[in-house]
Amino acid sequence: MELGLTFPLQRFLKVKTPAYGAEPDRRFCWDLHVIGLRGRKCLLAVHCHSRYAFVRYDVAPIQWADLSGLFRAGLTESLISSGFSQKQVEEYLRQADGAVITRTHGRREVAFLNRAWEDVLAQELCLDISCQVQPLLDHAVNTRPSRCVGFEGLGTGLERIKTSLSAAF
Repeated sequence: MELGLTFPLQRFLKVKTPAYGAEPDRRFCWDLHVIGLRGRKCLLAVHCHSRYAFVRYDVAPIQWADLSGLFRAGLTESLISSGFSQKQVEEYLRQADGAVITRTHGRREVAFLNRAWEDVLAQELCLDISCQVQPLLDHAVNTRPSRCVGFEGLGTGLERIKTSLSAAF
């Protein structure tokens, strides 16, 4: 699995620009961004193929040091709260074969990541500041009609990720 870091996230983490990714199957590609919500640094992860997104609120500095672990925990909790079983999530992660840090996956993908960020801001009333996991906010963002790279026309990130990952399950 490839985790593409936006330039703001690279600067925030103080890492050198990673190499371009080589994964041809966008079902195993995510772009990651650092965003501010209510004065706290948060992780926004967006699936490149479906535009499914999740937020990890108020990420501690030590968690940023293990970005792959932070992402994996956030993805697992978000997918389970969206109706996927633990077994399905584990199978997807097994097929993804670990995480590799790369650059973001293209201009269109980043444009759709920016739209997801706008949706997060528009749904900020769903934010639960008492925990990092944001099932209500994730659901609100992922059930809004949107466009993405992997599908034609309008659809929801939730329905599209179900379609995208069905082959993995």
